[in-house]
Amino acid sequence: MTDDRGGVDAEAEESGPLDAFRRFFALERDVLVLSAAMFAFSLGFQMTNRFLPEYMVALGASGFVVGLFGTFGNVISAIYPYPGGAVSDRIGSRYALAVFGLLSTLGFLVWLVAPGVGTITVGGVTVEPWVWIFVGLVLAQAWKSFGLGATFAVVKQATDPSRLAAGFASTETFRRTAFLVGPVLAAVLIGLRSEFTVSFRFVLAVAVVFGVLGTLVQHALYDASDDSFGDSFAGLDEIRRDLREMPEPLRPLLVGDTLVRFANGMVYVFFVLVVTQFFEVGLDATVALGGFAYDVSLSPQAFFGYLLGVEMLVALLIMVPASKLAERVGLKPVVAVGFAVYALFPVVLIYAPALAGSALPLWAVMVAVFAFSGLRFAGLPSHKALIVGPAERGAGGRVTGTYYLLRNTIVIPSAAVGGYLWDFVSPEVAFTVAAVIGVVGTGYFLAFGEEFEAYA
Repeated sequence: MTDDRGGVDAEAEESGPLDAFRRFFALERDVLVLSAAMFAFSLGFQMTNRFLPEYMVALGASGFVVGLFGTFGNVISAIYPYPGGAVSDRIGSRYALAVFGLLSTLGFLVWLVAPGVGTITVGGVTVEPWVWIFVGLVLAQAWKSFGLGATFAVVKQATDPSRLAAGFASTETFRRTAFLVGPVLAAVLIGLRSEFTVSFRFVLAVAVVFGVLGTLVQHALYDASDDSFGDSFAGLDEIRRDLREMPEPLRPLLVGDTLVRFANGMVYVFFVLVVTQFFEVGLDATVALGGFAYDVSLSPQAFFGYLLGVEMLVALLIMVPASKLAERVGLKPVVAVGFAVYALFPVVLIYAPALAGSALPLWAVMVAVFAFSGLRFAGLPSHKALIVGPAERGAGGRVTGTYYLLRNTIVIPSAAVGGYLWDFVSPEVAFTVAAVIGVVGTGYFLAFGEEFEAYA
Protein backbone atom coordinates (compact mmCIF):
# COMPACT_ATOMS: atom_id res chain seq x y z
CA MET A 1 0.00 0.00 0.00
CA THR A 2 1.03 3.62 -0.49
CA ASP A 3 0.09 6.78 1.31
CA ASP A 4 -1.25 9.93 -0.32
CA ARG A 5 2.30 11.08 -1.06
CA GLY A 6 3.15 7.98 -3.02
CA GLY A 7 5.31 6.69 -0.18
CA VAL A 8 5.03 3.42 1.65
CA ASP A 9 2.10 3.05 4.05
CA ALA A 10 3.36 3.29 7.59
CA GLU A 11 1.20 0.32 8.51
CA ALA A 12 2.54 -1.97 5.80
CA GLU A 13 4.07 -5.11 7.18
CA GLU A 14 7.67 -6.01 6.35
CA SER A 15 9.35 -9.26 7.09
CA GLY A 16 11.98 -9.84 4.48
CA PRO A 17 13.45 -9.11 1.05
CA LEU A 18 10.30 -10.15 -0.85
CA ASP A 19 8.33 -7.47 0.99
CA ALA A 20 10.99 -4.97 -0.04
CA PHE A 21 10.33 -5.87 -3.68
CA ARG A 22 6.58 -5.48 -3.11
CA ARG A 23 7.07 -2.03 -1.59
CA PHE A 24 9.52 -1.15 -4.33
CA PHE A 25 6.91 -1.77 -7.03
CA ALA A 26 4.40 0.31 -5.04
CA LEU A 27 6.63 3.38 -5.21
CA GLU A 28 6.17 6.18 -7.73
CA ARG A 29 7.10 5.66 -11.36
CA ASP A 30 10.18 7.88 -11.21
CA VAL A 31 11.60 5.82 -8.33
CA LEU A 32 10.76 2.62 -10.22
CA VAL A 33 12.47 3.68 -13.44
CA LEU A 34 15.46 5.15 -11.61
CA SER A 35 15.91 1.94 -9.65
CA ALA A 36 15.64 -0.15 -12.83
CA ALA A 37 18.46 1.94 -14.30
CA MET A 38 20.40 1.51 -11.07
CA PHE A 39 19.96 -2.24 -11.45
CA ALA A 40 21.36 -2.24 -15.00
CA PHE A 41 24.38 -0.06 -14.24
CA SER A 42 25.04 -1.73 -10.89
CA LEU A 43 25.02 -5.10 -12.63
CA GLY A 44 27.51 -3.90 -15.22
CA PHE A 45 29.72 -2.17 -12.66
CA GLN A 46 29.71 -4.99 -10.12
CA MET A 47 30.46 -7.56 -12.82
CA THR A 48 33.59 -5.63 -13.66
CA ASN A 49 34.83 -3.26 -10.96
CA ARG A 50 35.66 -5.79 -8.24
CA PHE A 51 37.82 -7.76 -10.72
CA LEU A 52 39.67 -4.77 -12.19
CA PRO A 53 42.68 -5.00 -9.82
CA GLU A 54 43.26 -8.58 -10.99
CA TYR A 55 42.77 -7.42 -14.60
CA MET A 56 45.34 -4.65 -14.09
CA VAL A 57 47.89 -7.02 -12.58
CA ALA A 58 47.38 -9.34 -15.55
CA LEU A 59 48.09 -6.35 -17.82
CA GLY A 60 51.36 -5.61 -16.00
CA ALA A 61 50.44 -3.27 -13.12
CA SER A 62 52.12 -3.51 -9.70
CA GLY A 63 50.38 -3.56 -6.34
CA PHE A 64 51.22 0.10 -5.79
CA VAL A 65 49.68 1.02 -9.16
CA VAL A 66 46.55 -0.85 -8.08
CA GLY A 67 46.53 1.32 -4.96
CA LEU A 68 46.88 4.44 -7.13
CA PHE A 69 43.95 3.19 -9.19
CA GLY A 70 41.88 2.98 -6.02
CA THR A 71 42.90 6.53 -5.09
CA PHE A 72 42.04 7.70 -8.61
CA GLY A 73 38.59 6.20 -8.10
CA ASN A 74 38.35 8.11 -4.83
CA VAL A 75 39.14 11.36 -6.68
CA ILE A 76 36.31 10.68 -9.11
CA SER A 77 33.96 9.76 -6.26
CA ALA A 78 34.79 13.04 -4.55
CA ILE A 79 34.39 15.21 -7.65
CA TYR A 80 31.26 13.70 -9.20
CA PRO A 81 28.51 13.74 -6.53
CA TYR A 82 28.24 17.47 -5.87
CA PRO A 83 27.73 18.64 -9.47
CA GLY A 84 25.46 15.64 -10.03
CA GLY A 85 23.33 16.60 -7.04
CA ALA A 86 23.32 20.28 -8.03
CA VAL A 87 22.25 19.45 -11.58
CA SER A 88 19.46 17.15 -10.38
CA ASP A 89 18.13 19.83 -8.03
CA ARG A 90 18.29 22.54 -10.67
CA ILE A 91 17.31 21.10 -14.06
CA GLY A 92 15.82 17.68 -13.38
CA SER A 93 17.02 14.30 -14.45
CA ARG A 94 15.99 12.90 -17.84
CA TYR A 95 18.80 14.21 -20.05
CA ALA A 96 21.37 13.87 -17.29
CA LEU A 97 20.40 10.21 -16.95
CA ALA A 98 20.89 9.60 -20.67
CA VAL A 99 24.26 11.38 -20.89
CA PHE A 100 25.71 9.79 -17.76
CA GLY A 101 24.43 6.37 -18.82
CA LEU A 102 26.07 6.69 -22.21
CA LEU A 103 29.38 7.75 -20.69
CA SER A 104 29.33 4.79 -18.28
CA THR A 105 28.70 2.41 -21.16
CA LEU A 106 31.66 3.87 -23.05
CA GLY A 107 33.77 3.28 -19.94
CA PHE A 108 32.94 -0.43 -20.00
CA LEU A 109 33.90 -0.44 -23.69
CA VAL A 110 37.30 1.15 -22.98
CA TRP A 111 38.03 -1.58 -20.43
CA LEU A 112 37.01 -4.18 -23.00
CA VAL A 113 39.45 -3.01 -25.69
CA ALA A 114 42.38 -2.18 -23.35
CA PRO A 115 44.34 -5.43 -23.91
CA GLY A 116 43.94 -5.08 -27.67
CA VAL A 117 45.51 -1.61 -27.60
CA GLY A 118 48.66 -3.08 -26.09
CA THR A 119 51.75 -1.05 -25.18
CA ILE A 120 52.10 2.09 -27.26
CA THR A 121 54.53 5.02 -27.33
CA VAL A 122 53.18 8.57 -27.42
CA GLY A 123 55.67 11.45 -27.63
CA GLY A 124 58.42 9.23 -26.29
CA VAL A 125 56.29 8.12 -23.35
CA THR A 126 55.40 4.43 -23.06
CA VAL A 127 51.74 3.81 -22.31
CA GLU A 128 51.06 0.40 -20.77
CA PRO A 129 47.70 -1.34 -21.37
CA TRP A 130 46.65 -0.90 -17.73
CA VAL A 131 46.65 2.90 -18.21
CA TRP A 132 43.40 2.51 -20.18
CA ILE A 133 41.74 1.09 -17.09
CA PHE A 134 42.20 4.52 -15.49
CA VAL A 135 40.69 6.18 -18.56
CA GLY A 136 37.73 3.83 -18.55
CA LEU A 137 37.05 4.54 -14.88
CA VAL A 138 36.54 8.26 -15.60
CA LEU A 139 33.68 7.29 -17.91
CA ALA A 140 32.31 4.21 -16.15
CA GLN A 141 31.62 6.07 -12.89
CA ALA A 142 29.81 8.93 -14.63
CA TRP A 143 26.34 7.57 -13.88
CA LYS A 144 27.10 7.75 -10.18
CA SER A 145 27.43 11.53 -10.43
CA PHE A 146 23.71 11.62 -11.07
CA GLY A 147 22.87 8.55 -9.04
CA LEU A 148 24.00 9.70 -5.62
CA GLY A 149 22.30 13.07 -5.33
CA ALA A 150 19.25 12.36 -7.45
CA THR A 151 18.53 8.93 -5.99
CA PHE A 152 18.57 10.29 -2.45
CA ALA A 153 16.38 13.24 -3.44
CA VAL A 154 13.83 11.13 -5.36
CA VAL A 155 13.41 8.63 -2.53
CA LYS A 156 13.08 11.48 -0.02
CA GLN A 157 10.30 13.00 -2.15
CA ALA A 158 8.40 9.71 -2.32
CA THR A 159 8.70 8.60 1.31
CA ASP A 160 7.37 9.74 4.69
CA PRO A 161 10.22 11.06 6.92
CA SER A 162 9.67 8.37 9.55
CA ARG A 163 9.91 5.69 6.83
CA LEU A 164 13.07 6.83 5.07
CA ALA A 165 15.08 3.76 6.10
CA ALA A 166 12.33 1.49 4.73
CA GLY A 167 12.15 3.54 1.53
CA PHE A 168 15.88 3.22 0.97
CA ALA A 169 15.74 -0.47 1.90
CA SER A 170 13.18 -1.06 -0.87
CA THR A 171 15.22 0.54 -3.65
CA GLU A 172 18.53 -0.63 -2.18
CA THR A 173 17.34 -4.25 -2.01
CA PHE A 174 16.40 -4.09 -5.69
CA ARG A 175 19.74 -2.52 -6.63
CA ARG A 176 21.76 -4.90 -4.46
CA THR A 177 20.17 -7.83 -6.26
CA ALA A 178 22.36 -6.71 -9.16
CA PHE A 179 25.33 -6.82 -6.78
CA LEU A 180 24.45 -10.48 -6.16
CA VAL A 181 23.77 -11.45 -9.77
CA GLY A 182 26.66 -9.48 -11.31
CA PRO A 183 29.67 -11.14 -9.62
CA VAL A 184 28.12 -14.61 -9.88
CA LEU A 185 27.45 -14.11 -13.60
CA ALA A 186 31.01 -12.82 -13.93
CA ALA A 187 32.30 -15.96 -12.17
CA VAL A 188 30.45 -18.15 -14.67
CA LEU A 189 31.86 -16.22 -17.63
CA ILE A 190 35.37 -16.19 -16.16
CA GLY A 191 35.18 -19.98 -15.89
CA LEU A 192 34.74 -20.29 -19.66
CA ARG A 193 38.45 -19.73 -20.39
CA SER A 194 41.58 -20.45 -18.38
CA GLU A 195 43.28 -17.19 -19.39
CA PHE A 196 41.81 -14.43 -17.22
CA THR A 197 42.38 -11.55 -19.65
CA VAL A 198 40.34 -13.46 -22.25
CA SER A 199 37.48 -14.63 -20.02
CA PHE A 200 37.14 -11.27 -18.28
CA ARG A 201 36.54 -9.59 -21.64
CA PHE A 202 33.39 -11.73 -21.94
CA VAL A 203 32.29 -10.10 -18.70
CA LEU A 204 33.05 -6.62 -20.03
CA ALA A 205 31.11 -7.29 -23.24
CA VAL A 206 28.03 -8.22 -21.20
CA ALA A 207 28.48 -5.05 -19.11
CA VAL A 208 28.42 -2.96 -22.30
CA VAL A 209 25.10 -4.59 -23.26
CA PHE A 210 23.56 -3.81 -19.87
CA GLY A 211 24.84 -0.23 -20.08
CA VAL A 212 23.10 0.25 -23.43
CA LEU A 213 19.86 -1.25 -22.12
CA GLY A 214 19.95 0.86 -18.95
CA THR A 215 20.51 4.06 -20.95
CA LEU A 216 17.64 3.32 -23.33
CA VAL A 217 15.19 2.33 -20.59
CA GLN A 218 15.80 5.36 -18.42
CA HIS A 219 15.66 7.82 -21.33
CA ALA A 220 12.44 6.35 -22.71
CA LEU A 221 10.54 5.82 -19.45
CA TYR A 222 11.76 8.38 -16.91
CA ASP A 223 9.17 11.14 -16.29
CA ALA A 224 10.86 14.17 -14.74
CA SER A 225 7.69 16.31 -14.64
CA ASP A 226 7.34 15.88 -10.87
CA ASP A 227 10.96 16.66 -10.00
CA SER A 228 11.48 19.32 -7.37
CA PHE A 229 13.95 22.02 -8.30
CA GLY A 230 16.38 24.00 -6.20
CA ASP A 231 18.51 27.04 -6.91
CA SER A 232 20.98 27.32 -9.77
CA PHE A 233 24.58 26.35 -9.13
CA ALA A 234 26.70 29.40 -8.31
CA GLY A 235 30.15 27.80 -8.32
CA LEU A 236 32.62 27.61 -5.43
CA ASP A 237 30.71 30.18 -3.38
CA GLU A 238 27.74 27.85 -3.34
CA ILE A 239 29.90 24.90 -2.32
CA ARG A 240 31.27 26.92 0.59
CA ARG A 241 27.76 28.01 1.56
CA ASP A 242 26.44 24.46 1.43
CA LEU A 243 29.32 23.27 3.60
CA ARG A 244 28.57 25.99 6.17
CA GLU A 245 24.85 25.22 6.09
CA MET A 246 25.16 21.45 6.30
CA PRO A 247 22.56 20.24 8.85
CA GLU A 248 24.16 20.02 12.30
CA PRO A 249 23.21 16.35 12.91
CA LEU A 250 25.31 15.32 9.90
CA ARG A 251 28.62 16.55 11.28
CA PRO A 252 29.47 13.72 13.74
CA LEU A 253 28.10 11.20 11.24
CA LEU A 254 30.41 12.66 8.61
CA VAL A 255 33.50 12.41 10.85
CA GLY A 256 32.86 8.79 11.83
CA ASP A 257 31.84 7.79 8.31
CA THR A 258 34.94 9.41 6.81
CA LEU A 259 37.29 7.48 9.12
CA VAL A 260 35.47 4.20 8.40
CA ARG A 261 35.54 4.84 4.65
CA PHE A 262 39.20 5.84 4.73
CA ALA A 263 39.95 2.52 6.40
CA ASN A 264 37.89 0.60 3.87
CA GLY A 265 39.45 2.55 1.00
CA MET A 266 42.93 1.47 2.09
CA VAL A 267 42.20 -2.19 1.40
CA TYR A 268 39.04 -2.43 -0.76
CA VAL A 269 40.84 -2.81 -4.11
CA PHE A 270 43.02 -5.56 -2.63
CA PHE A 271 40.22 -7.92 -1.56
CA VAL A 272 40.37 -9.74 -4.89
CA LEU A 273 44.18 -10.02 -4.67
CA VAL A 274 43.94 -11.48 -1.15
CA VAL A 275 41.81 -14.30 -2.55
CA THR A 276 43.57 -14.80 -5.89
CA GLN A 277 47.22 -14.11 -5.04
CA PHE A 278 47.81 -13.87 -1.27
CA PHE A 279 45.89 -17.07 -0.38
CA GLU A 280 45.45 -18.38 -3.96
CA VAL A 281 42.24 -20.07 -2.89
CA GLY A 282 39.89 -21.63 -5.42
CA LEU A 283 37.46 -24.48 -5.06
CA ASP A 284 37.98 -28.13 -5.97
CA ALA A 285 35.25 -30.33 -4.56
CA THR A 286 32.78 -33.06 -5.40
CA VAL A 287 29.12 -32.17 -5.00
CA ALA A 288 26.48 -34.90 -4.64
CA LEU A 289 23.07 -33.92 -6.04
CA GLY A 290 20.12 -36.11 -6.96
CA GLY A 291 22.14 -39.30 -6.75
CA PHE A 292 24.85 -37.94 -9.02
CA ALA A 293 28.31 -36.66 -8.14
CA TYR A 294 29.70 -33.57 -9.82
CA ASP A 295 33.28 -32.35 -9.75
CA VAL A 296 33.46 -28.61 -9.14
CA SER A 297 36.67 -26.81 -10.04
CA LEU A 298 36.85 -23.01 -9.75
CA SER A 299 39.89 -20.83 -10.33
CA PRO A 300 40.62 -18.27 -7.60
CA GLN A 301 39.26 -15.52 -9.87
CA ALA A 302 35.98 -17.34 -10.47
CA PHE A 303 35.72 -18.32 -6.79
CA PHE A 304 36.04 -14.67 -5.83
CA GLY A 305 32.92 -13.95 -7.88
CA TYR A 306 30.96 -16.51 -5.90
CA LEU A 307 32.31 -15.09 -2.63
CA LEU A 308 30.91 -11.70 -3.65
CA GLY A 309 27.63 -13.48 -4.32
CA VAL A 310 27.63 -14.89 -0.78
CA GLU A 311 28.37 -11.43 0.61
CA MET A 312 25.48 -9.86 -1.27
CA LEU A 313 23.04 -12.67 -0.45
CA VAL A 314 23.59 -11.96 3.24
CA ALA A 315 23.18 -8.23 2.51
CA LEU A 316 19.83 -8.80 0.79
CA LEU A 317 18.58 -10.92 3.68
CA ILE A 318 19.62 -8.42 6.36
CA MET A 319 18.79 -4.95 4.96
CA VAL A 320 15.00 -5.03 5.27
CA PRO A 321 14.88 -6.51 8.81
CA ALA A 322 17.55 -3.99 9.84
CA SER A 323 15.53 -1.07 8.46
CA LYS A 324 12.48 -2.34 10.34
CA LEU A 325 14.58 -2.61 13.50
CA ALA A 326 15.68 1.01 12.99
CA GLU A 327 12.06 2.11 13.37
CA ARG A 328 12.10 0.56 16.86
CA VAL A 329 15.59 1.37 18.16
CA GLY A 330 16.54 4.34 15.97
CA LEU A 331 18.90 4.81 13.04
CA LYS A 332 22.09 5.35 15.03
CA PRO A 333 22.53 1.82 16.51
CA VAL A 334 21.89 0.17 13.14
CA VAL A 335 24.35 2.48 11.36
CA ALA A 336 26.94 1.76 14.08
CA VAL A 337 26.66 -2.00 13.48
CA GLY A 338 27.37 -1.46 9.79
CA PHE A 339 30.37 0.73 10.61
CA ALA A 340 31.71 -1.91 13.01
CA VAL A 341 31.62 -4.64 10.36
CA TYR A 342 33.36 -2.31 7.89
CA ALA A 343 36.05 -1.67 10.51
CA LEU A 344 36.66 -5.30 11.48
CA PHE A 345 36.46 -6.96 8.07
CA PRO A 346 40.08 -6.24 7.02
CA VAL A 347 41.58 -8.11 9.97
CA VAL A 348 38.96 -10.86 9.70
CA LEU A 349 39.86 -11.39 6.04
CA ILE A 350 43.64 -11.37 6.43
CA TYR A 351 43.89 -13.37 9.68
CA ALA A 352 40.87 -15.72 9.70
CA PRO A 353 42.58 -18.49 7.69
CA ALA A 354 45.50 -18.59 10.15
CA LEU A 355 43.15 -18.59 13.15
CA ALA A 356 41.00 -21.35 11.66
CA GLY A 357 44.10 -23.49 11.04
CA SER A 358 43.16 -26.91 9.70
CA ALA A 359 39.73 -26.95 11.35
CA LEU A 360 38.09 -25.88 8.09
CA PRO A 361 39.22 -25.97 4.47
CA LEU A 362 40.40 -22.59 3.25
CA TRP A 363 37.51 -22.16 0.82
CA ALA A 364 35.00 -22.65 3.65
CA VAL A 365 36.79 -20.03 5.77
CA MET A 366 36.56 -17.58 2.88
CA VAL A 367 32.83 -18.24 2.49
CA ALA A 368 32.29 -17.50 6.19
CA VAL A 369 34.44 -14.36 6.01
CA PHE A 370 32.51 -12.89 3.08
CA ALA A 371 29.21 -13.82 4.70
CA PHE A 372 30.35 -11.73 7.67
CA SER A 373 31.19 -8.89 5.28
CA GLY A 374 27.59 -8.91 4.06
CA LEU A 375 26.45 -7.77 7.51
CA ARG A 376 27.93 -4.31 6.86
CA PHE A 377 25.01 -3.59 4.55
CA ALA A 378 22.60 -3.85 7.48
CA GLY A 379 23.24 -0.19 8.22
CA LEU A 380 23.18 1.09 4.63
CA PRO A 381 19.50 2.13 4.32
CA SER A 382 19.60 3.71 7.79
CA HIS A 383 22.84 5.49 6.91
CA LYS A 384 21.25 7.01 3.81
CA ALA A 385 18.19 8.04 5.80
CA LEU A 386 20.43 9.68 8.39
CA ILE A 387 22.18 11.68 5.65
CA VAL A 388 19.19 12.96 3.70
CA GLY A 389 16.62 13.07 6.51
CA PRO A 390 17.56 16.50 7.91
CA ALA A 391 17.63 18.12 4.43
CA GLU A 392 14.92 20.53 3.33
CA ARG A 393 12.66 19.49 0.46
CA GLY A 394 14.23 20.50 -2.86
CA ALA A 395 17.74 20.42 -1.38
CA GLY A 396 18.20 16.68 -0.84
CA GLY A 397 20.49 16.33 -3.84
CA ARG A 398 22.79 19.18 -2.78
CA VAL A 399 22.92 18.09 0.86
CA THR A 400 23.85 14.58 -0.26
CA GLY A 401 26.37 15.92 -2.77
CA THR A 402 27.95 18.18 -0.15
CA TYR A 403 28.25 15.31 2.32
CA TYR A 404 29.89 13.00 -0.20
CA LEU A 405 32.09 15.75 -1.62
CA LEU A 406 33.66 16.37 1.78
CA ARG A 407 33.84 12.72 2.81
CA ASN A 408 35.23 11.44 -0.47
CA THR A 409 37.75 14.26 -0.77
CA ILE A 410 39.31 13.30 2.55
CA VAL A 411 39.25 9.60 1.59
CA ILE A 412 41.11 10.25 -1.70
CA PRO A 413 44.62 9.15 -0.58
CA SER A 414 43.42 6.04 1.28
CA ALA A 415 44.03 3.48 -1.47
CA ALA A 416 47.48 4.89 -2.26
CA VAL A 417 48.37 4.60 1.44
CA GLY A 418 47.09 1.04 1.47
CA GLY A 419 48.90 0.26 -1.78
CA TYR A 420 52.19 1.55 -0.38
CA LEU A 421 51.83 -0.59 2.75
CA TRP A 422 50.77 -3.62 0.64
CA ASP A 423 53.74 -3.33 -1.74
CA PHE A 424 56.52 -2.02 0.51
CA VAL A 425 55.64 -3.30 4.00
CA SER A 426 53.19 -6.20 4.04
CA PRO A 427 49.51 -6.96 3.34
CA GLU A 428 49.02 -7.82 7.03
CA VAL A 429 50.20 -4.38 8.14
CA ALA A 430 48.03 -2.64 5.53
CA PHE A 431 44.90 -4.47 6.67
CA THR A 432 45.64 -4.07 10.38
CA VAL A 433 46.20 -0.30 10.13
CA ALA A 434 42.96 -0.04 8.17
CA ALA A 435 41.05 -1.88 10.88
CA VAL A 436 42.43 0.39 13.62
CA ILE A 437 41.31 3.51 11.75
CA GLY A 438 37.88 1.98 11.17
CA VAL A 439 37.42 1.15 14.84
CA VAL A 440 38.31 4.74 15.80
CA GLY A 441 35.68 6.04 13.36
CA THR A 442 33.03 3.67 14.71
CA GLY A 443 33.82 4.71 18.29
CA TYR A 444 33.59 8.39 17.41
CA PHE A 445 30.15 7.95 15.84
CA LEU A 446 28.91 5.96 18.84
CA ALA A 447 30.12 8.71 21.19
CA PHE A 448 28.96 11.80 19.31
CA GLY A 449 26.56 10.73 16.56
CA GLU A 450 23.03 12.19 16.65
CA GLU A 451 19.70 10.51 15.96
CA PHE A 452 17.37 11.78 13.21
CA GLU A 453 14.44 13.17 15.19
CA ALA A 454 11.83 11.35 13.07
CA TYR A 455 13.23 8.10 14.54
CA ALA A 456 13.99 9.37 18.04
